[in-house]
Amino acid sequence: MMASYLALAGAILIGVAGQMLLKLGARKGGAVLEQFLRPPTVAGLAVYFVAALLYVIALRRIPISVAFASVSLSYVLVAGLGHFLFAETLSLVQFGGILLIVVGVTLLHHSS
Repeated sequence: MMASYLALAGAILIGVAGQMLLKLGARKGGAVLEQFLRPPTVAGLAVYFVAALLYVIALRRIPISVAFASVSLSYVLVAGLGHFLFAETLSLVQFGGILLIVVGVTLLHHSS
């Protein structure tokens, strides 16, 4: 069971890395096809594929109701990284939403 939770954590972290790469690929603007051919975008999509593989491995032992909700922790990480790496704003309301996500995932894990 521990291996499944490690796979889930890996899927979440690798998915976050994919999101950051997609953001890097999107920053310069331009045509959609041009954006999809940029190295960071291609790498981000490849990283998402690896995250999906790990997620499928995690689903072998973790109930989907817990696993899918746990993926919402990626929102927490992406919001923090967006704030620190891309100088995106993080309002008090957004911070409250992030806190609710963390509390919700914690409750789900304690109930299973």
